[in-house]
Amino acid sequence: MKSPCVSDLADGQLVTSLFLVREKEIRTSARTGKSWLELSLADRSGSIPAKMWDNFDAIAKTFERDDVVRIRGRVKLYNGQKELTLEQVIPAAEREYDLGDFLPHTKYDIEKLYADLRAAIAGMKNPWLKQLLSSVVDDPAIAPRFKRAPAAMTMHHAYLGGLLEHVVSLIGLASKVVSHYPELDPDLLLAGVVLHDVGKIDELRYARGIDYSDEGRLLGHITIGVVLVREKCKAIAGFPAPLALLVEHLILSHHGSHEFGSPSLPQISEAVALHFIDDLDSKMAGMRATLEQAAAGSSADLWTERSPSLRRALLRTDKFLAAADSSAGQAANAPASKAAVRKA
Repeated sequence: MKSPCVSDLADGQLVTSLFLVREKEIRTSARTGKSWLELSLADRSGSIPAKMWDNFDAIAKTFERDDVVRIRGRVKLYNGQKELTLEQVIPAAEREYDLGDFLPHTKYDIEKLYADLRAAIAGMKNPWLKQLLSSVVDDPAIAPRFKRAPAAMTMHHAYLGGLLEHVVSLIGLASKVVSHYPELDPDLLLAGVVLHDVGKIDELRYARGIDYSDEGRLLGHITIGVVLVREKCKAIAGFPAPLALLVEHLILSHHGSHEFGSPSLPQISEAVALHFIDDLDSKMAGMRATLEQAAAGSSADLWTERSPSLRRALLRTDKFLAAADSSAGQAANAPASKAAVRKA
């Protein structure tokens, strides 16, 4: 891992390091007419805004968004947030860096996750659904992207391997839900788990950064996923049309409501179950990321920063309970008041 990382940077620190350019823009103050180069620089630990105030015109033409650059600059606080004031920006050659240092990645072993996914499919009893899922996860044109794709831009599992991590997590949740609600068809629910977000492999770009593709912006992952699955079903001779319809319904309804982008509302038991376990896993991932970010910082605050995905700040319960224990201990060890002593 390169050093220093964004998460290591401190106010006043002089920095010479490599970063990925996430955003690049030349801005001009309407009040003063002064222009500057505005960047968002990132590595797998986070991102930081950066500004170059002088002699940036020629430099700005030497690199673009999603390039890796070597910078020299100093960290400062502006409105309580860290940013870099840049003195130098030089494009880096590919031999100088490992792209894995700049994109966030699942902490789990990708091949182990994929083996868990394939094992779940191997255990299916419905031959049609088993063949359908195998045709997706064993497709050499799909598997590498399924392993690498994030599950979202920002909302949850927004890192390389995030889609696969999310799906395998849902497999575990689905098995527990099915054991509690035996009326559910376990293979149909598993099909929804594996396929509900398969369109993310094409909705997002994730080679040198994470962003929406043109196809993703125009169609969205639900439409992309339904088209992919419909083609896979048609390629399997004799695949039952009613079963294909139910699988498509699971994909189309998994967001749960029209308000959140589902063209259809969940209208079968498996679709309702899929929506709620998907929502649960997404929100718990958002909780985890927000709390881990707070723990990695130096703040002793009981509350995190507001989470954009959850639209709220979170209470850090470990610190909250520790503070309560400390207060109780201080109260217990405090000397008795003079009134209490006289009364005794």
